[in-house]
Amino acid sequence: MAKEYLEAGKIVSTHGVRGEMRVKPLSDDASFLSGFDTVFFDSGGQEPVRVIAARPHGNVTLLSLEGVDTVEKAERLRGKSLFIQKSQAVLPQGSYFIEDIIGLQAVDEVGGEVLGTVSDVQAYPANDVWFIRNGEREVLIPNIPDVVKKVCIEEGKVYIHKMKGLFEDAH
Repeated sequence: MAKEYLEAGKIVSTHGVRGEMRVKPLSDDASFLSGFDTVFFDSGGQEPVRVIAARPHGNVTLLSLEGVDTVEKAERLRGKSLFIQKSQAVLPQGSYFIEDIIGLQAVDEVGGEVLGTVSDVQAYPANDVWFIRNGEREVLIPNIPDVVKKVCIEEGKVYIHKMKGLFEDAH
């Protein structure tokens, strides 16, 4: 079952003396958190807090939250995770939440052969790498257009171009 609230970042330090915080985002883009009016201190949406201001600053987001107006209050929140309501997120075309990719069945785009299940996604500078598990065997594939041909969250499948030698059994 998909989660309604997703961890979006972690408060790593303070910024200035008026309660602004440096948040390390768990997304590809530090501006992602700028699109939310409310964030949550818990994964169940029980502790909402209003966002006063958010802006990218290098690889972090500078965030001001309601009720956090001093460096001391901000310091007490260091290390705390921030969550967003998934339904409020707007993703660019062709982008997905990692949690929506994990668990998808990887299928050969040509013959429909089941190659395994996406068990993990790791971000690397050039591209993400998807871990496809089939029993004890795990194959790593790059998430690039030449390999990942189509993602169908609704179908529960991702269509893969079966690169020569990648999915064949080793003898």
